[in-house]
Amino acid sequence: MDRRRPAGPDPGPRAVSYAVKELFLTVQGEGGQAGHAAVFCRFTGCNLWSGREADRAAALCDFCDTDFVGMDGEGGGRFETPADLARAAASLWRGGTDGRLVVCTGGEPLLQLDAALIDAFHAEGFRIAVETNGVLAAPAGLDWICVSPKAQTTLAQRSGQELKLVFPQRAVDPARFLDLDFERFYLQPMDGPDREANTQAAVAYCLAHPRWRLSVQTHKYIGVP
Repeated sequence: MDRRRPAGPDPGPRAVSYAVKELFLTVQGEGGQAGHAAVFCRFTGCNLWSGREADRAAALCDFCDTDFVGMDGEGGGRFETPADLARAAASLWRGGTDGRLVVCTGGEPLLQLDAALIDAFHAEGFRIAVETNGVLAAPAGLDWICVSPKAQTTLAQRSGQELKLVFPQRAVDPARFLDLDFERFYLQPMDGPDREANTQAAVAYCLAHPRWRLSVQTHKYIGVP
């Protein structure tokens, strides 16, 4: 399905630049597009945690396993225009224009991803996937929306291609999400010292509730970012 925005007035120049932690080519390791080559655009910043360990215990998402602070990662930096960032992503792609996919993640990508950048990525031939906590509504024009809900938050984005719940989370019953408008529902075992037990719990839940599929973070097993 083509999810590009309909033609309309030029949104004009963006008031601020884009802060990117890292920009790199890899293979999507989890969820519904696992195994697909993709350029990952990891934006700096999040609305559920500062990224500082001192703040983790009080964060709305206290189990994050990703560094999204600063702009010092591979390919990271400040990009002054949408075209600058889209061209940088395109420069990493090795397969001509075939199957171009950019995965916008974070932190929380919807703090920065906007209509102008969506248009710029599309102009470079990319399909655009986003991995979001769902607290902010997604802008129009995205080709793949993955929402990963966190406890104690309210979802503004209630539809998309996949809902991917990190499991288990305290006081979160997966059943509460099944009335939302997603094409696929995934349980992803929470990483950390209890990963093995969490994986077994997720497998057991999927066996008992087959609307849920298991998502494994394969990139952590095969050694790619």
